[in-house]
Amino acid sequence: MFPAATAEAGSSAGPIWSEAFGTDLDTPFDLASLTKVIATTTVVMELVRTSAVRLEDRVSDFFDEWRGVDREAVTVRDLLEHASGLSARLLDAPPEGRREFEHDICTMPLEYSPRTQSIYSDLGFILLGFLAADRGGAPLNELFDGVMVRLKPDLLTFTLSQAARRRAAPTRPMDEDARRGRDLVGEVHDNYAAALGGVAGHAGLFGTASAVGAFAAAVLRAARETGDDFPAPLTPELIRTFTRKTTVHGSSRALGWDTMLPTSSCGTRMSTDAFGHVGYTGTSLWVDPARDRYFVLLTNRVFGHGSLEDMRTVRRAFHDALGNI
Repeated sequence: MFPAATAEAGSSAGPIWSEAFGTDLDTPFDLASLTKVIATTTVVMELVRTSAVRLEDRVSDFFDEWRGVDREAVTVRDLLEHASGLSARLLDAPPEGRREFEHDICTMPLEYSPRTQSIYSDLGFILLGFLAADRGGAPLNELFDGVMVRLKPDLLTFTLSQAARRRAAPTRPMDEDARRGRDLVGEVHDNYAAALGGVAGHAGLFGTASAVGAFAAAVLRAARETGDDFPAPLTPELIRTFTRKTTVHGSSRALGWDTMLPTSSCGTRMSTDAFGHVGYTGTSLWVDPARDRYFVLLTNRVFGHGSLEDMRTVRRAFHDALGNI
């Protein structure tokens, strides 16, 4: 299903077990949609902490082209909860650059009435990336690097060094990607993120299992209120706010994060307090405060032969197998 993987499981005190399969533990993986929670959601948390953004701010306050009676009430919260009415992706090939993306997303018809349901949307998080850059006064990657200075993970970045790029787990483009026909090594897999220069609100982040684990341990400490050193914005109050399940009917989403369902990729042994996320390339991160555990699995499924359902099966088995660790 995938040629390489790294994994780590740990507690709020740090790693308990880690292992590499078909590669080394220092291999960076394309984290795909883990970018949504590790980078974009964390940066938005920091902007909320500093009052630069409020969860109830209207999207129309930030984007002039976001207009219409069907969307005027949509908020930052709705984008984070995938409840804005936006579809998952654009119908056409990705445009070139931020201005074109912003126009296409802000003027496209909504797929459903906001907050009547939740449809997972890359487009909503692309907008959040733009919003964060505007309100934070710097590109998303720089804002994220500024937050991570307090955490000091070994490798968690949008921009790999040349040495790290050479070590990165390879991926292969999708059929609709203009880059098809060649392997991608240290280059973002998602074609929307590639069109945005590798830095986007929905994808673009690279990292090692230990770096994702360090982030997860900090989140877990805040969720459990363990210790007295909580690097902002990963504080108990904000983690509680951002991991609280939405009120949207039938949705398991929180703010950026997903919550535990027995049918989801986290398997059957997580507690009801668990929250996490997955990435298209074959990555996942789950945090279970009730059990004081986090679980990181990074693979390059998109360089192998595993389908999305195959990967879902592997993730469930992985988490269930580590149920007693």
